[in-house]
Formats: sequence, structure tokens, C-alpha cells
Amino acid sequence: MKRRFLASMVAPMLGAAMLAGGPHSAVLAQDGLSAPDSAEEAGFQAYLQQLATRARAQGISDRAIQSVIAGLTYNPRVIALDRSQPGGTPQSAAAPPDFTPYRIRHVDPARIARGRAVYRSMASDAARIEAQYGVPAPVILAIWGAETDYGGNLGDFDLPRSLATLAYDGRRRDLFENEFFALLKMVDRGVPRSRLTGSWAGAFGNPQFLPSVYLRVARDGDGDGFADIWSSRADTMASIANYFRDAGWRRGQPWGVQAYVPAGFDREANLGLVQSPSCPRVHARHSRWRTVAEWRQLGVMAQGPIRDDVLTTLLEPDGPGKTAYLLTGNYRVILDYNCSNYYALSVGWLADEISRNP
Repeated sequence: MKRRFLASMVAPMLGAAMLAGGPHSAVLAQDGLSAPDSAEEAGFQAYLQQLATRARAQGISDRAIQSVIAGLTYNPRVIALDRSQPGGTPQSAAAPPDFTPYRIRHVDPARIARGRAVYRSMASDAARIEAQYGVPAPVILAIWGAETDYGGNLGDFDLPRSLATLAYDGRRRDLFENEFFALLKMVDRGVPRSRLTGSWAGAFGNPQFLPSVYLRVARDGDGDGFADIWSSRADTMASIANYFRDAGWRRGQPWGVQAYVPAGFDREANLGLVQSPSCPRVHARHSRWRTVAEWRQLGVMAQGPIRDDVLTTLLEPDGPGKTAYLLTGNYRVILDYNCSNYYALSVGWLADEISRNP
């Protein structure tokens, strides 16, 4: 699975309950949980040596392996957090029954103001990155704002410890082993060990990438030769933009627009016809695809600028008769980042707000 982002497995917005990731003994004390028993720790240490052997077989240097593995201990707190998630997977809290309360919480005036301030402060870089990648700067900033509040909440779990513990747990071993190996490759690329902190589920930096995603899409946006998604604003924006371009963002199209749906509209006749192979419950709420012009013939009127020939789906997140949206393929790119309708809609809202009076 990808994040393409592995979002259905590891939601990037998991920073609500972060722990310090410094010296491992200190972390255990701060976890509020007792250390694992000796048998558990012995099993974990043996497993780390298996990981080291497999990493060497992939061509990862001993320097990187030892700098990451040395001193690692099993983290019971990470397992407790993982198993406390709905369905036993690291997802964010269960969605409220309606989108509007979620939007009010996540697209609040303070987050909008901070996004506009960042936009103003790096207007030149933002324009350059938007032109290069074809992704609007407000959309990039909205992802950054949604993920870490523009760098205000990066997380401080020790990433190697979290990923190794989750892999050892075994329920999604392939996923977390591959992310652990990707983390080692980051170190081989020159990422300092001190940078390897983030969420308990392995996401890090301003955009909350997983290690495999960092290797695939992180970009140097300021020309210093290093893709620094922790402290460089230009690198952060270029990396998110590259992710979106790689996922299929269409230059010049909006993510979607609000729409008017007439009374008596036949929703049954417009149900989606194809089941999505990924996040089927999220996509099941979308209608079939029609052009904006075709929707207008059915009485569904776009309430924002969008071309008549753009294919869109209809979504009514608060139920029939309430706010509705016509959503383009670019909305699906936001879902690719985190497969949640409420997340994607809130990103779209935040981007629109940032773009007003920046």
C-alpha cells in the first residue's frame, strides 16, 4: 500500500498524543506504562538483529543501521495507541455525523490567518513552486496547515523505535518493516538521526510523510541540496506539490465547488456505479461522474467558477438538502493524501480561505 500514502492505514494527523522521543529510558518513563517484560524485550532485540541482517542485504550501510538500531527498546505505548484506534488501525478519531462541525473545528479563523501569513511571507517561493508543479499554493498550504498547523505540531516520538515496535507486533508487519527499511535509507541519504522524530505511527516533518513517501517525493525547494521537510518552508511546499503532481493533480482545475441541488432531485438515479478498490466506504458517498453541463441539465448548479466540460461527482456530506459539492478529479488527489471525505473537504475549504485576501 502507498500513502498514496498509506493513509487508509496510517493517518497523518495522529499528533494529538505525542511523546518525547529522546533517550529511550526517558521515553519509557514518560509513556505512563511499565517497561515490557524481559521476554518481550529479548524477543524485540532478536527481531532487531533480523531487521539489521535484511537491511544489509538491501545494500544499506552498517553506519546507518547501527546509528538507528543502537539502543532501541520496545515501546508498549505505541502498541497501546495503535490498538486504541477505531477498528484497531491507526486512524484519526471517528468522524462526527455531519461535516459542518468537523469543518468548524479544522478550518478555524486562527488556522486561516496563519496560512495567509505564511503565504504572504513566502510569496515569491510559493509562486515559483506553483508554476513548476502546477498545484495552487493555497492547496499546498492547506495540506501543511491540516497536517501540522504549519509546523506547530511535528510530533516527538522516536520514529525507528515506533516503526520497529509496530513491525514486531506483527499485525501489519510488511507495512512497518518496509517503512523501517525506508527510514534506514533516509539515513544513508544523509538525513541526521536527530531528525527521526514524528508521530507514533511513523509520519514526520511538516507534511507528515512516511519514510517511503519521503524517498519517493521529497524535493529540495530552496536549492541547498537537501530535502528538508522539517524546517525549510520551500522544501516543504515543493515536496507536497511534487506529491500532488505525482498523484495526478490537473493544472487549472479546482478541487471542487459548492453546488445547489433542487428539491426532488433523483439521487437514486445518480448513485456511483463503480466500487473503488481503495477506501470504498469513502468513495461510496460520491455520485456517478457527470460534466458540469450535464449536472446543470439535471438542475444541479455549480456555485463557483468551473468549466462546463469538467467531470465531477456530487457529494452531500451533511445529507440531502444541505450543503452539496461538485468534486473534480483533483479532490481525489487530496483523498490520495488522506482518504477521508471530511479531511479532503476541510483542505479544500482551508485552501479557498487562504486564497482570499492573502
